[in-house]
Amino acid sequence: MTENEIAKIIVDAAFQIHKRLGPGLLESVYEVVLAHELKKRGLRVKQQVPVAIVYDDIKFDEGFRADLIIEDKVIVELKSVENIVPVHKKQLLTYLRLSDKRLGLLINFGSELIRDGISRVVNGL
Repeated sequence: MTENEIAKIIVDAAFQIHKRLGPGLLESVYEVVLAHELKKRGLRVKQQVPVAIVYDDIKFDEGFRADLIIEDKVIVELKSVENIVPVHKKQLLTYLRLSDKRLGLLINFGSELIRDGISRVVNGL
């Protein structure tokens, strides 16, 4: 399955969750519900994945934590805020580069309309 095929499933699941639960819950709630929904759809999901980084030839075991990694191909960064700001997309791009992944989805469940709260971030895709 390609990154784009996985992303379509993720976006559809996020739409369904937002429709049923609405905006305004904690990120952690959306994370567990989205992980559940994606597993129901047959995808492999890892939550709160520590990703190591290398700096000055030293490996640091926990450079950052990815909210969700789907099928070991797509990073999903979740927010539940009024507005996404540019640093959120930069953060996800850095995560993609450091983990050598090509596609990330930034999903803001705080948006009134979920379609306005989903951003694709690519790293050489």
